[in-house]
Amino acid sequence: MKTVSVALVLCLNVGVDPPDLIKPTPCARLECWLDPLTMNPNKSLEAIGNSLQKQYERWQPKARYKQSLDPTVEEVKKLCLSLRRNARDDRVLFHYNGHGVPKPTQNGEIWVFNKNYTQYIPLSIYDLQSWITGPTVFAYDCSNAGAIIEHYKHFCQQRSDESVTDSDNEVPIELLKNCIHMASCSANEVLPLNPDLPADLFTSCLTTPIKTALRWFCINNNNLLVPNVTLEMIEKIPGRLNDRRTLIGELNWIFTAITDTIAWNVLPITERIMRSFNCSPTSHPNLPATHNHPMWYTWDLVLDRCLSQLPSIIKNGQEFTHSTFFEDQLTAFQVWLALGSKERRVPEQLPVVLQVLLSQIHRIRALDLLGKFLDLGVWAVESALSVGIFPYVLRLLQSSARELKPRMLFIWAKVLAHDISCQVDLVKDGAYKYFLYILADPQMPSKDRAMAAYVMAMIVKDNPNGKEAAQQNNIIAVCTELLDDSNPLLRQWAVLCLGYEWHGYDPARWCAVRDNAYEKLYHLLSDDCVEVRASVVYALGTFVSNKNDRSGQADNIDQGIGMTLAGCVKDASPVVRKELVVALSGFVLEFESYFISTASKLMRDSDSEKEKNRAGNNQGSGAAAGGWVYLPNKNNGPPSSPLLHQSNDSSHFQGSRRSRLISSPSSNSLSASTASEYHPALERLLLLPPRNVYNMVWRALITLLHDPFPEISDLGKELYNYLMIKVTASNSSPTGSLRQFDSFSLGVSSQGLDDASVSIAKKTSKGIERSRSQPQMPISDAMPHSQQFSSKRTVFGRGPVNSDSSDDETDNRIYRLPNVKTELGSWCSSQFRKSLLKPIKQYDPSSQEYYDNEWKFLINAEIRAGAAASYRYLSKSQLDDECFIQRTNFSPQIIRFMEYQKSVVVAGQNEINVWNWEQPSKMKPFRNNLKNHKITAMEIINEHHSPLLLVGTDDGSLRLWKHFDDDENLNLVTAWKGLSDMLKSSFRRSGLVMSWEQEAGKLLCSGDVRTVSIWDVRKEMKIQEIPTGADSCVTSISSGADKSSLLVAGCGDGSVRLFDRRLPASESRVKTLFEHKAWVVKVHKQSGGSGNIISGSIAGDVKFWDPRFTESVKTINTQCTLSAMDVHKEADIFVCGSATQVIQVYNHSGELNSCIKYHDGFRVQRIGAISCLAFHPYRVMFAAGGADCLLSVYSPPDKRR
Repeated sequence: MKTVSVALVLCLNVGVDPPDLIKPTPCARLECWLDPLTMNPNKSLEAIGNSLQKQYERWQPKARYKQSLDPTVEEVKKLCLSLRRNARDDRVLFHYNGHGVPKPTQNGEIWVFNKNYTQYIPLSIYDLQSWITGPTVFAYDCSNAGAIIEHYKHFCQQRSDESVTDSDNEVPIELLKNCIHMASCSANEVLPLNPDLPADLFTSCLTTPIKTALRWFCINNNNLLVPNVTLEMIEKIPGRLNDRRTLIGELNWIFTAITDTIAWNVLPITERIMRSFNCSPTSHPNLPATHNHPMWYTWDLVLDRCLSQLPSIIKNGQEFTHSTFFEDQLTAFQVWLALGSKERRVPEQLPVVLQVLLSQIHRIRALDLLGKFLDLGVWAVESALSVGIFPYVLRLLQSSARELKPRMLFIWAKVLAHDISCQVDLVKDGAYKYFLYILADPQMPSKDRAMAAYVMAMIVKDNPNGKEAAQQNNIIAVCTELLDDSNPLLRQWAVLCLGYEWHGYDPARWCAVRDNAYEKLYHLLSDDCVEVRASVVYALGTFVSNKNDRSGQADNIDQGIGMTLAGCVKDASPVVRKELVVALSGFVLEFESYFISTASKLMRDSDSEKEKNRAGNNQGSGAAAGGWVYLPNKNNGPPSSPLLHQSNDSSHFQGSRRSRLISSPSSNSLSASTASEYHPALERLLLLPPRNVYNMVWRALITLLHDPFPEISDLGKELYNYLMIKVTASNSSPTGSLRQFDSFSLGVSSQGLDDASVSIAKKTSKGIERSRSQPQMPISDAMPHSQQFSSKRTVFGRGPVNSDSSDDETDNRIYRLPNVKTELGSWCSSQFRKSLLKPIKQYDPSSQEYYDNEWKFLINAEIRAGAAASYRYLSKSQLDDECFIQRTNFSPQIIRFMEYQKSVVVAGQNEINVWNWEQPSKMKPFRNNLKNHKITAMEIINEHHSPLLLVGTDDGSLRLWKHFDDDENLNLVTAWKGLSDMLKSSFRRSGLVMSWEQEAGKLLCSGDVRTVSIWDVRKEMKIQEIPTGADSCVTSISSGADKSSLLVAGCGDGSVRLFDRRLPASESRVKTLFEHKAWVVKVHKQSGGSGNIISGSIAGDVKFWDPRFTESVKTINTQCTLSAMDVHKEADIFVCGSATQVIQVYNHSGELNSCIKYHDGFRVQRIGAISCLAFHPYRVMFAAGGADCLLSVYSPPDKRR
């Protein structure tokens, strides 16, 4: 709020003392540093008024000033009404000097004069309130001034009480309370009369603080440290207040910094000086005491040092030595940053640092320290903004100094990350060009341009004026040039800046069309950086979500973008896929009618082929007339809702890239509710080749419905439910009422869609309002479809009838827009809200995490060394000591040991459990997915730091779990489709099989497909796909741990296939080994120089291969049918299990180490048909799971363990 008007009311009556005060001789006479007795009374009064106005103008030069010198009541009234009328809702300052009139009365009155100056006339504060109202700042310079404040508050309370009974009160109470009062002394104090001081000491402290402070210092110095400085010398200090190179200018600069430090205004000096003369300045609202602040001692020290030079400067013309005050304060601030504790308050040097920004000498250092301070977090930025950083850093944007640019970028990135409202001032003052020029400057480092891109993105985000200003300065072209930069952060924010710029702003959108900017984003959909890919999807989504008038060219462009976006459905990152749902929702809403017609056509075709539909829909879910999907409920019989249910177990992204899985109170598994399927007619889209963009987007939407990441599938269901409501509405319309159209007006081929579909599309699009401002209300699922809809309703009728809602509410409920949105922008901005200067804790030697990791590495090394020492005893001991046996809740299918913890992870059909094999205990089992897909692969990764559990299922999905051994903190980190287009077979299926390369961060996947997919998990993208060349599924895959390019795959037809990843995909298969005649149970590529391969088939033959030859070098016949097999990663042993309840352990020479069989009797081993086996990665022990739900761990005798 600005102070636009100032009323200067002076009641001096020069030459006549007030009757209630006897002034001594000599006494304080100066008013505004003028002696009124040296001039004619009238002239002196006018001179004092002009001098006071000039003093105020130094602080507020743009305000409107009105003087009222020795006024009457009418003159004060006229003045107040005039200023309030002109100021409107802005602030007015009312300054009252009552040195020539009696003290304020006990009835709440101050004194003015009559027209002839023969009488003192009382002016009620009550009337003054009515005239000037608020907001107002009052300054009272008179004796007993505190009484005025007390009466003002009393009258406010009186008016408040009156307003309860009198609603016609002319003065709003809120305006009166929105006022600030400053009084020179309390209600029972008299102003000081010291002749060395001005009579208006309070006013002097407010308007000329430095001059008053120097005079007060000289009076109270007692000639101890600077004995030769007199009041006359104070008046002769050379220089100008606004010239910091001079002595008086530097003192003024330092004084400003100190007073800002104490209270960020000039009231501190008022309190300090007035209290030294037994006056207590008062205010309302009350301000804390500042007269004893320790920074005053710093000010005294500065004055001692500077004024000690004054005699030499005046007499000899000596140059003064500049103070080291600012250097000392910067050093103190630096020490605070380096050594301050975590529980620290805002440093008192912060306002001083802002003042130093005005100095070219110390500016670089001050900016560096300020940047480090802002990097501490949100509280630091808020503290800097509250002190007043904004005008200082805004002013520095006018500087073209190159050395300032990185520092200014860092500071503004921090400010905008916490307070985006600053974008308005950057646009209004044209300061945004500073960042735009840096962004377009190829000489600037990429990291600096990345920050400039972020700042520009924040300037244009949801800011129409910012979009227009940036568009006029070619922001589209500038950002497009940066899309191929090597810095991923720059690419990310350049893309987001484009998305923010053309979102809802059609001129920028057409500019992008002219520059082909949207097409230049396509190649970034395969970028190595997840954030870049997600940003591109967001930008393309905002490009097609355009509610303005459409044209044929715009439609063709948007359809091309839609086809491109549909191809992103296989991206491994849930961040990208989640943003894809939002982007597709915008595309669907733009071309809603054509998606409805596509689905309607498929459903009519489905109705004409009922027998085929029954064969395809064997899950038990039924479709209602008109396209509703009935959701089967295993517990409650008939379905109760025609819509896809959203899972209740996944939480949304909250400042984190990953979503946390919230377990139900009763168990740590996902919700057991049955996940619904899409309408069976839409399955045709997955079987037929896409014929147009709408088919492609429908296919993508159906894929997203079954996304393994719960939050994405929930968003997909939200969009699907919206479309199905519209499809049902269109299918319920009488065909005869629909007008026929020959073809689509959008220029898209209508092949496969009949005229009725086209007319439905047109009429549905026209009849249903698609405004995004519609209320987001949940769709009722209390009644089945047949009960919700009236049999006589039309296409554009109300929809389901709900007895608890009005007709209008029902309309909103049935045609609500899908609530599909993300927080990608906020999440991306969070990286600037975090510390950018501190090293990551796990790499910071000063952090506890660093030493925890170091300790963990040492312990892990000892475990590996101890395990390696035990390998030499293998020939003398047998692995048949059953050290652990427990019955599980399910039949184990896969087992994995944790490398450095005494835990074993067991997976069943869809459940996972963790056991401690040393002290038998387990955590509650959790379900891997909602749809009961069978777990076929499992790996524990990243065990050196924070172990993660990677689980693969027979539908090709991969899920990565964190804290899987903790009941309370189970967390789904990510999930994606590792394999797509899984082949269905009536013969035995392998599902998904995988091999993990820890050092490379790569995952090899195959199974019921004809390819091997290689994923870079760090980049969350598929980097290679190799055709297997086999007509059967892949049953096992291995690549070793030696960074070899060779990978080995065992197949269902008995073949073992070798691939070299360095070769092109079509040439990568280098060998095919056909000695096995049955299903390959296990292949293992040994680490080390030899790289030998071990494979075993279901027929019981185990073969050793040298990759250089096409024939095996050794064959071991186990004499049993293998159901499971595993090879130790380090030791020369392997274990085989059979459905005939036999476990055999062999060394690589073919010698039988141990044979564990089923035995009858008491205190003997009882094992069931072996379903899975697994060695510990380092220790000499293995675990076995049987069909009888028993889990056993075997090891050598205790002394060899």
